[in-house]
Amino acid sequence: MRQILLDTETTGFDPHTGDRIVEIGAVELIKRKLTHNNYHQYVFPERSVPQDAIDVHGITDAFLKDKPLFSAIVEDFMEYVSGAELIMHNAPFDVGFINKELSLLKKNRWGKIEDHCIITDSLKMARKTYPGQRNSLNALCKRLGIDNTNRTLHGALLDSEILADVYLTMTGGQTALSLNSDSAENDSHNTAISLANSQNRKPLRVMQASEDELSRHQKKLAEISGESNQEISW
Repeated sequence: MRQILLDTETTGFDPHTGDRIVEIGAVELIKRKLTHNNYHQYVFPERSVPQDAIDVHGITDAFLKDKPLFSAIVEDFMEYVSGAELIMHNAPFDVGFINKELSLLKKNRWGKIEDHCIITDSLKMARKTYPGQRNSLNALCKRLGIDNTNRTLHGALLDSEILADVYLTMTGGQTALSLNSDSAENDSHNTAISLANSQNRKPLRVMQASEDELSRHQKKLAEISGESNQEISW
């Protein structure tokens, strides 16, 4: 399966109130290896970029003024992603913006992005793997030991590269990110070491929460639910 890690930068949070895409970045995985067949494109949003969005990604009106419209890049973009598993961190956000851009085309022969790709939300995966913890890309990088020191501002291509590291580590370990003839041998060697270590490891001690701890946990969840107006189940 061809997998694409994708991220967008936008003028705001809601495509239904006029916010638009200003940048798309994506990296390709085949057999869990980066191919370096990346996609990166800035997009003129046909509106101004608010300062609070500039503070996040650093993309200004002056920078975007000579960039192409989405309608000019849609064919290349859709051909790049079509047939792949599209992995995004908080996928409903990016899917919503891409589908809004597609809907604004005078002639939309593509329909919706999910008509051409399998959509996977890595944020949803992270919440299942690490329930009750922060699962932003920065938090996951810190938890998984991934270096993201180059990330001073959000950028779609940089974020998609970081997401690739996070996804590979979170779903079974990152063994190699380059295509080379030694990768299969290294993977087998690392797997053998891991199996040997696991067989020699003492059984883990399981600590059960006390009734008092469970009661305080439920009380805290009730407080969070009240403040957020959302039902908290973990």
